[in-house]
Amino acid sequence: MAVILDAAGDNARVQRGSYGNRTTVSLDVETVTTRSISENTLEAKIRDADDTEGQEHDKSNLSVPFHKLFYFADSWDILLMILGTLGAIANGVAMPIMTVVFGQLANAFGQNTNNLHALIHEVSKVALRFVYVGAGASFASFCGVAFWMCTGERQAARIRGLYLKAILRQDVGFFDKETTTGEVIGRMSGDTILIQEAVGEKVGKFIQLVSTFLGGFAVAFSKGWKLTLIMLSTMPLTVAAGGIMSVVISKMSSKGQVAYAEAGSIVEQIVGAIRTVASFTGEKRAVDAYDKALKKAYKASVLQGTAAGLSLGCVMLVVFSSYALALWYGSKLVVNEGFSGGAVMSVIFAVLTGGMSLGQASPCLNAFAAGQAAAYKMFEVINRIPEIDVLRMDGLVLENIRGDLQFQNVNFAYPARPNVQIFCDFSLLMPSGFTTALVGESGSGKSTVISLIERFYDPQSGQILIDGIDIKKLQLKWFRQQIGLVSQEPVLFGASIRENIAYGKDQATIEEIQAVAEMANAASFINKLPQGYDTPVGEHGAQLSGGQKQRVAIARAILKNPRILLLDEATSALDAKSESLVQEALDRIMIDRTTVVVAHRLTTIRSAHSIAVVQHGSIIEKGSHWELMQNPNSAYGQLVRLQEAYQNKEEDNTQGEIDPDNVYVPSFQEDGRSLSRASSRTSPSRWSFSKSSPIRWSFSRSSSKADGRHSFSLNKSSSVRSVNEHVEQREQKNGLLIFCAPKGNADPEKGQDVPRKQTSIWRIAALNKPEAPIFFLGFLAAIGNGMIFPLFGFLLSSIIGSFFEHNPHKLRHDANFWSTMFLVLACTAFVVAPAQIFCFSVVGNRLIRRVRRLTFDKIVRQEISWFDEYENSSGAISARLSTDAAHVRSVVGDSLSLAVQNLATVSTGLVIAFTANWQLSLLILALVPLIGLQGIMQVRFIKGFSSDAKIMYEEASRVANDAVSSIRTVASFGAESKVLKLYDERCKIPLKSGIQQGMISGTGLAISNFMLFASYSLSFWFGARLVGEGKTVFKNVFQVFFAITMSALGVSQSAGLAPDIAKVEAAINSVFSILDRKSPIDPYDTTGKILKSLKGDIEFKNVSFRYPARPDVQIFQDFNLSVHAGKTVALVGESGSGKSTVISLVERFYDPESGHILIDGVNLKSLQIKWLRQQIGLVSQEPVLFDGTIRSNIAYGREDAVSDDDIQVAAEASNAHKFITNMPDGYNTRVGERGIQLSGGQKQRIAIARAIVKNPKILLLDEATSALDAESESLVQEALDRMMINQTTLVVAHRLSTIINADLIAVMKNGVVAEQGKHSDLIGVTGGLYSSLVKLHKAST
Repeated sequence: MAVILDAAGDNARVQRGSYGNRTTVSLDVETVTTRSISENTLEAKIRDADDTEGQEHDKSNLSVPFHKLFYFADSWDILLMILGTLGAIANGVAMPIMTVVFGQLANAFGQNTNNLHALIHEVSKVALRFVYVGAGASFASFCGVAFWMCTGERQAARIRGLYLKAILRQDVGFFDKETTTGEVIGRMSGDTILIQEAVGEKVGKFIQLVSTFLGGFAVAFSKGWKLTLIMLSTMPLTVAAGGIMSVVISKMSSKGQVAYAEAGSIVEQIVGAIRTVASFTGEKRAVDAYDKALKKAYKASVLQGTAAGLSLGCVMLVVFSSYALALWYGSKLVVNEGFSGGAVMSVIFAVLTGGMSLGQASPCLNAFAAGQAAAYKMFEVINRIPEIDVLRMDGLVLENIRGDLQFQNVNFAYPARPNVQIFCDFSLLMPSGFTTALVGESGSGKSTVISLIERFYDPQSGQILIDGIDIKKLQLKWFRQQIGLVSQEPVLFGASIRENIAYGKDQATIEEIQAVAEMANAASFINKLPQGYDTPVGEHGAQLSGGQKQRVAIARAILKNPRILLLDEATSALDAKSESLVQEALDRIMIDRTTVVVAHRLTTIRSAHSIAVVQHGSIIEKGSHWELMQNPNSAYGQLVRLQEAYQNKEEDNTQGEIDPDNVYVPSFQEDGRSLSRASSRTSPSRWSFSKSSPIRWSFSRSSSKADGRHSFSLNKSSSVRSVNEHVEQREQKNGLLIFCAPKGNADPEKGQDVPRKQTSIWRIAALNKPEAPIFFLGFLAAIGNGMIFPLFGFLLSSIIGSFFEHNPHKLRHDANFWSTMFLVLACTAFVVAPAQIFCFSVVGNRLIRRVRRLTFDKIVRQEISWFDEYENSSGAISARLSTDAAHVRSVVGDSLSLAVQNLATVSTGLVIAFTANWQLSLLILALVPLIGLQGIMQVRFIKGFSSDAKIMYEEASRVANDAVSSIRTVASFGAESKVLKLYDERCKIPLKSGIQQGMISGTGLAISNFMLFASYSLSFWFGARLVGEGKTVFKNVFQVFFAITMSALGVSQSAGLAPDIAKVEAAINSVFSILDRKSPIDPYDTTGKILKSLKGDIEFKNVSFRYPARPDVQIFQDFNLSVHAGKTVALVGESGSGKSTVISLVERFYDPESGHILIDGVNLKSLQIKWLRQQIGLVSQEPVLFDGTIRSNIAYGREDAVSDDDIQVAAEASNAHKFITNMPDGYNTRVGERGIQLSGGQKQRIAIARAIVKNPKILLLDEATSALDAESESLVQEALDRMMINQTTLVVAHRLSTIINADLIAVMKNGVVAEQGKHSDLIGVTGGLYSSLVKLHKAST
């Protein structure tokens, strides 16, 4: 009896590994996406897959000893493991005991056929033993499952916490060189699940199976050692078949995982940079790269299915052949040695029960191996003590710190680039209470100074001293508490504003938080938010504007009240008004503090006590602004003159002196930002003019990261409350509209999403139409496979009856016949089982590839506004592509296959049962739900009850993701303990849920086990009554029992493997909602016009526009603008006035609500989109690079092949060639994820080279040189000037110097062009917007 359960269970297990496993593989692949592929280029991913696989294989050879997995168990865990082990042993022994009882039952029937009264009595007595065994097994199974699940959950939670703690204590170099955010989160969400299985329920299952193995052979040898040895002779074949195939399956599964990981990485890159992809018409290239990865995954998956099918076929062949041999030899023992039929059945069932238990132990062994491999890297990190250890408390803590900083002969190279020397004998003194400014070109080492002061890295040689003490001797946590860092790109955590500010100080009060928010000019906009200080800022502060994020970051730094202040363009993201107020706040906290300022723009640091010019990792000049300017040949002086060259151009075209009383002051502060993004912190750069009115005008010169960038702005501070309210209301709308954006009526024809409707399964079938012949073969094979187990039950019951035949000759004849039938059944199973799995594997995997490709192809065709929606982020789309496609495939690959198989199983079983005896058939049919429940629970046990752990820990993973991706901010603010505390809080609920799930799972399995044994008892007791009443014979009792129970177990266990119907339904609807969605701006649409000759005239006529994601904010209202072919038009205006929107509309990322945009007099909507975008070159302020080489990123500018010469020419034109050739790998240097390995200026130059390669007719420049140092800016601007000759150019600029020579300047305000004309014309308009701004700019400089 036991072997029936185990054989069916093994069949189910192998099927799961074949056509049932794709769902699991697809889900698990997303865990390793970033880890496996983070260093692969978009194009090189496909090329380097084999190397990646090899690396993954090498890593997998590293593992920890099994007993070390339990290193972090506490006393409660040890107690739970002891109780769980006892329960598992008892549960395992119950199966061999049941084989003994089953043999007794067979004897009770067979040996009392002539004495019906005795038959009923004996069968009733033996049937009661089923109940006893069932009760014991029930309690034991509860202990074996519940206690091991609980301890597994507890230990895994402890390991997660320790791993995160260890990660947060690592130095920054560890993240640069040895890991990525994706790898860390992958390990915390994926690898800990593997460890949890290896120390949890899989251990209990393994102990149970070992007990079953030992108990089974103990029973077998005690009942009949000869028959046992005969059966053991077939075991090596079973082991060999399973072992060889498992190796093949594992290898193919690994290849499939790598390929799917590549595909997932491609999706994340493309969707994350969709505007760049759209601008360079890279949609088809992205889809092709994606399809290449899918093709490799398809091949691996089909081979995996083939291996699984052959494995199952071989196992079934050997098992059924073993039955034939054992039954044949058993009949000889009955005839020649006086064996009872029951003894033969007990031995056969005991041996196969023990043998099959080893087969079922394979997933446990795999889980242990996976857990050991996963634990190796995690435990390595947990035990890794970094050289820069924030947890070390043995360093010096100074009672009074002055703040004298000194670099002495420092040599340094980044760990990730050991061959690139940043500092060589670098020395610098920064006295206490003084402000030291660092200037120099991009990549000269300015930001490295800040990183070394923060002790993110240690120099290879030399010393960094504070108050004469090497900072290595100081307690790191205390030292970082003395430092306040405000960087250009502020990092906020996915928490509330209040919690983000509170990172600056432990247990800060709300009063303190509000006070620093006031100082940072953040209180006004915070108070306007719906939830005030409790407003969530979103992932990385995504729900706040740049200026809002920066103010929150500054408030956080002010709350820290540091002794040393590090400012890296700290006010760069603020509008002029906020900049002035925040700069005053910074000025106040800079008093008597050591301050280090990193700046590109020299005007921001003229008042610094000391200015150090950094070049090639050395200080070439140092002194105050006045001192350095005394030497006309100084490098600093050259930089200043380079910037002043721009000012001279402005002055040549500027007439008259400024008269504050005659200045027309526009209300430019409507969105909380202004013409200037950046700032000036020097008091000589500000003037204030006040009259007797309550309104005070403040004129300031502001700056950006780029050297020489003179921006101009006009600020108004007023006691009139309504003005400020208007400012904050507008800013609130722009920054946080996601909280209140209403949904309009959906229209799929306009590309709007509609509520998902039910999709017919026939649409899925239609996608598989090309595979119809293969599907038909699989259909026939599934019918044959479905008939195997009912026929197996029929043969088994028939030969049992033969053992009790009194005529020896007839007994031998019948035994030979039925043994031969078992061989026929074995050969049939060997053919139909692999055929079914192979056919449906091909059908299912072709479907999953087709669905993924079609869906991704449709995704990249969507308009940009679709990607603006929260649910369509890169991570969400990547997850949907993997899980949705896997679920859709399961409908055909799993559900349909199982449905056909189960239908055949049920039909065959019912025919056999009702033919034998209809009364007993009805009773057992009534018990089928109980038997089915046990089958489902058994499969859940084999699969594991903890499969939902990853989902439960998602919230906690977000906390970890935030912290690890912002590790520098966490380290700078000493926030490690806060992060760990928050993580622990997020883990409490899933930990509690996991423990509850363990108890519930144990209880469920216990009840189902008892019901199964009780059902057996009742069935045989009732069968005995029927035999006693002469209504049937005992052979038919077994026939009915085996036919129905085998059918029920087959159906229930395969049902346990069937996909979640609700998830499948949701996935199907999700897939077809994308496939059915018609984008109103489809780059694949070839119906538009293609102009033979493009001149480049652009005209906006009465355009009205609102962003779909922000429908309550009107951007344009009857907007008009004309750009003549070959001319340069500059757009100026405050942030939020619509300058960048003009560029987005020209690129046709969006369509206007009304009005027309014309190119050469032709409506933009009537042009072919792909052709249009091929004529346009876009360089934006924040360039997006792909995770590849510099060469591949530049070549991305064109769809056709780009020669090395073309790439070099473009790089030289963008002033990138020099820094590229200075890198060890030159043009083959990898830029990292989103270009992270390059500085901002280097990234921008690569982006410009990419646009130059495209050779566009229309050029769109959105602050294209904003991230460059002065020297690079000048050269790049010259290159852009050459590009702009005879090309229509739209320039978005905040600075006068970049647009002074434009053919037309359009001043934008409130969504319209308020003024337009040449610089020389506009400058003469008395009281005009432009002239006022120019005059104020001149006055401020």
